[in-house]
Amino acid sequence: MTESSEVHMNVEICEVGPRDGLQSEKRIWSVAERVELINKLTQAGVKRIEAASFVNPKRVPQMANAEAVMAEIDRPSHVRVAGLALNMRGIERALDAGVDEVRYVVVASETFNLKNQGASIDETLTGLEGIAKRVIESGRLLSGTIGASFGCPFEGHTSTDVVVQIARRYEQVGVHEVMLADTIGCAVPSQVRNLISAVRAELSETIGLGCHFHNTRNTGIANAVAAVEAGVKILDSSIGGIGGCPFAPRATGNISTEDLCYVLRNMGYDIGIDLARLVDVAKWAEGFFDEPLPGQVMKAGLFPDDVLAKLAA
Repeated sequence: MTESSEVHMNVEICEVGPRDGLQSEKRIWSVAERVELINKLTQAGVKRIEAASFVNPKRVPQMANAEAVMAEIDRPSHVRVAGLALNMRGIERALDAGVDEVRYVVVASETFNLKNQGASIDETLTGLEGIAKRVIESGRLLSGTIGASFGCPFEGHTSTDVVVQIARRYEQVGVHEVMLADTIGCAVPSQVRNLISAVRAELSETIGLGCHFHNTRNTGIANAVAAVEAGVKILDSSIGGIGGCPFAPRATGNISTEDLCYVLRNMGYDIGIDLARLVDVAKWAEGFFDEPLPGQVMKAGLFPDDVLAKLAA
């Protein structure tokens, strides 16, 4: 936190690298490697992690053996572990594996929803009621993501009305939060502020509102800052900026967790994460890739931390 900081507010970071980060990488990480990544993240102070996806491994082979990953990771009491599931079979797998939170997705585009989930928006929403009932009765949390909230690679502009309608449906079935996802990384800050305002106006204050940004067009961090300044308190990000969406053409990496945390910390927000240790995790993860990861702070270092450390030496 900088000396000039005036804002004191918590921003919750959900680390999605172990799921959304790895799901589109060509190299398939072993169970042991995925477990080590998750454990290193929790040791750095990350308190919320999307650990796995309970989908058909034939469609997303990178997410096979989700149950084995869940069984082997450390589970500190203060860490919430989430799993993605898109149908009742996946929901049952996630609950049996012991997730604290189930994440469900409806895409605000007919074409994209069909490619992502093999169903129309109406069909996906029809199945939502039973899924929500099952998750809530289990005592676990249900988070509802709206994919392609800001734009679709197949249909272009995403209707604000459709996003709002899906958000309302989510609240009706009992989700604890709604996440607006820029799945293809096309949004700009003004668009982010406008959509957040439109959705927030239709939801009860008891429903959390968060955002999931990709950095495909180098707007991810700017969008995250715009979202926080618009009142959002939940943001997804991926260590090192790894990942994307396997069903969205040219959808490159997520925003980097350490870059996001650096910006928010130096703006005065409380992120509750050991940023230096987080950078070390990003550097460790980079060792599994042939090319440098997109994250920038891991390359440039922390400021003013590194400068002050040199002065004190």
